[in-house]
Amino acid sequence: MSITRHQLEAAADALRLVLKLDRPADAVLSDFFRAHRALGQNDRAFVADAVYGVLRRKRTLDRLAEDRAPRRMLLAWLARIAGASVRELAAHLSAEEQAWLARVKAVSLGGLTLAEQAELPDWVVERLKAALPEPEILALARGLNEPAPLDLRVNTVRAAREAVLAELAASGIAGEPTPYSTVGIRVKGKPAINRHALFTNGAIEVQDEGSQLLGFLLAPRRHDLVVDFCAGAGGKSLMLGALMHSRGRLYAFDVSAARLARLKPRLKRSGLSNLYAQPIRNENDVRVKRLAGKIDRVLVDAPCSGLGTLRRNPDLKWRQSAQAVEEMTAKQASILRSAANLVKPGGRLIYATCSLLAEENEDIVSAFLAEDSRFCALDCAQILREQRIALDTGAHLKIFPHLHGTDGFFAAALEHAADRKALRSLSRESSADAGGAES
Repeated sequence: MSITRHQLEAAADALRLVLKLDRPADAVLSDFFRAHRALGQNDRAFVADAVYGVLRRKRTLDRLAEDRAPRRMLLAWLARIAGASVRELAAHLSAEEQAWLARVKAVSLGGLTLAEQAELPDWVVERLKAALPEPEILALARGLNEPAPLDLRVNTVRAAREAVLAELAASGIAGEPTPYSTVGIRVKGKPAINRHALFTNGAIEVQDEGSQLLGFLLAPRRHDLVVDFCAGAGGKSLMLGALMHSRGRLYAFDVSAARLARLKPRLKRSGLSNLYAQPIRNENDVRVKRLAGKIDRVLVDAPCSGLGTLRRNPDLKWRQSAQAVEEMTAKQASILRSAANLVKPGGRLIYATCSLLAEENEDIVSAFLAEDSRFCALDCAQILREQRIALDTGAHLKIFPHLHGTDGFFAAALEHAADRKALRSLSRESSADAGGAES
């Protein structure tokens, strides 16, 4: 491992900013690199790897660097976790730092608590223990501490997966079909995929395989009316539009106009003509209410703690809190109730999160089903079998990095009970009236 003094200083400076934990780490790093344009590509890669490495192993490093000074945490990470030797680093260290780092190399890490071994906050582990035995928690934690691979989704409106794989290979990018998603590709390494012609012409999008599976659970049909209720920047919306072969009508709702704005260039590349982005004030917005009882398929990828995405966002585990999750669950329940009102008899509702916690997942769904007798639960494994996807995690979709190679996701599939007369009536009304949502 060859490390320059400049890289070490830059990484320590960036880490000092990130460890304030007042903003997402990726946003802090983006601003840092913008302010330090002289850093080369290798320098930036070192800084990013070091910052995320420290965030992933922060509990261990808190023990090793008891004063928790960013530079010392960085040095401890390099020496104890990244495999750098004190001799390699010596040219960049004071005599006192060399002596301290030699002592750090010799520190025993016996007697760690389960949460410390898992590199997770105590409150998270306490909640996981209600559902998982200790060995499974540690296996899950190891998966969450591994960097995520680069997953792509093939836009089937533009290309077929085999053709994309061949074109990637021809340009020197190795990839393989994802294990479950029939439109997914897992790429080896970290190629600059956003500069590739397949990306710029809309044939591929970056999307974790777990996120792709939500689209197959919703399984929209060509002429359906569909709502992506918490669309964000529209990654799942774009997949749904492709599954619909750019037919029917698809609304992407989100309370953040800024997030939806990031959908515009992606939508232009995609070639889809059935997707309509609609910013809303909240889940009870008039644009939502006017679609009540008219929608065939509704996806709710609810705002959540994000603990299933720690491979990509390790800072989240230190920025979240038990209190924040408690506040989040009230919002999740409200969003699910409002989204359910859109679903017409016979329609399907998918509730999903990228959380690992039952209180954001099973508990929300159970409470909803207890209070709304119009809906019943469907078997997610059966739905996926119908999509020719051999993945059975039970009635709910529950996937994890250490078992499935994806981010952590939960999803429940719900159906609005239908009687044929009401279904025919609502179908006629929806065809006539749904266009009003665009105004």
